[in-house]
Amino acid sequence: MNIQAMGDGLAHFNAVLNLTSATLLVAGLIYIRRKEIRLHRRCMLGAVAASALFLVSYVLRAALTGTHSFPGPDSVRRFYLAILFSHMILAVVVLPLVIRLLFLAGRRRFKAHRRLARWTYPAWLYTSITGLFVYYMLYHAYA
Repeated sequence: MNIQAMGDGLAHFNAVLNLTSATLLVAGLIYIRRKEIRLHRRCMLGAVAASALFLVSYVLRAALTGTHSFPGPDSVRRFYLAILFSHMILAVVVLPLVIRLLFLAGRRRFKAHRRLARWTYPAWLYTSITGLFVYYMLYHAYA
């Protein structure tokens, strides 16, 4: 297996991790609204694990194959770049917020956890979903 094939395999794996994270985030929201705390906690910890594994795998893929240019037409490029840049900015912002949420939950400071989660959750979900969009645009739509 050559490096490019390995990088492409990691990109596909990363898409699965993003899908897993998004799915667990939605399930976690459903469970907390139903007051099923144990299931909420499991889903959210699963989403953290999937996102953390994504981060490691993404850095490895980028180290192996570098960045990728958008292969589609210029008419779509601006839309793609807008999604990509919002995705990247929120990914950087979400990381310390998720760490803070874990800290607050671990300290059983649920009121503060809830307040922060109202802002962090949609940004994290957006990041997971737009990660899938970026993957699709790079590896499937115009490949």
